[in-house]
Amino acid sequence: MSPTIRPRRSALYMPASNQRALDKAKTLSADVLIFDLEDAVAPDAKDLAREQAVQALAAGGFGQREIIVRINALSTPWGVVDAQAVARSGAQGVALPKVESADMLRQVLNLLTDAGAPDDLGLWAMVETPRGVLAAHEIAAATPRLTGLIMGTSDLAKDLRCAHTPDRQPLLTSLSLCLLAARANGLCILDGVHLDLDDMEGFTLSCQQGRDLGFDGKTLIHPKTITLANEIFAPAATDVAWAEKIIAAHTEATAAGKGVVVVDGRLVENLHVERARQVVALSQAIAALSPS
Repeated sequence: MSPTIRPRRSALYMPASNQRALDKAKTLSADVLIFDLEDAVAPDAKDLAREQAVQALAAGGFGQREIIVRINALSTPWGVVDAQAVARSGAQGVALPKVESADMLRQVLNLLTDAGAPDDLGLWAMVETPRGVLAAHEIAAATPRLTGLIMGTSDLAKDLRCAHTPDRQPLLTSLSLCLLAARANGLCILDGVHLDLDDMEGFTLSCQQGRDLGFDGKTLIHPKTITLANEIFAPAATDVAWAEKIIAAHTEATAAGKGVVVVDGRLVENLHVERARQVVALSQAIAALSPS
């Protein structure tokens, strides 16, 4: 699947220090699994988490799920070793926390390259500080190896000293700036986590808002939220049907040499056809995912 249409509706953080969690990950329906060596791991368990993450990747069994490893920052005692260990682990991506400049990404990329990382190992930049948001375009344009941005809304709200309200109004400027930066550079972008696991109504609203803003998916902290995120960030059946109708009408009009296409009274332009093809491609990619 092309990176531009790969389903990333749900991205579940898994503490790599928890072997049971890593084993359970093989049975979960998340599109993306983020093996976490950073926030979810205590300092005295960092080495164990790194070792278990690498072992889990070597053992495999995760099907078509995309595996990303979130390493510790290079400024910590563990970051450099994390990058070196993950470079040839078989992961599809490496996430770097609290990215605030393009140079931070280039540093980790140099480490990965020196450690023998394959050319298709992608980078993910976590944007979770005010400096990171203000540098979002610079970060997004840093390297062709960058796959996407991941919002760290909890840390961002702390640094902004803003309220984490149900409508996330205080975060909308930051979310929008990062979304603009991602799309301007052809990148994927994942929304931040919803921390209250008892507030499924709030989680639903957060997912719907993220989808409507244009995010590709939601980062998650518990398996019970996977199904709902997958449903909300997948194209609706009606949207897929409309997209297919637009594509068919445009193809027929083009073959007939017509310059104007009207479907159900609506003018269809090339931009609508391009978006329709994206919707259909994403729907097909989701359908192709293994249920195992």
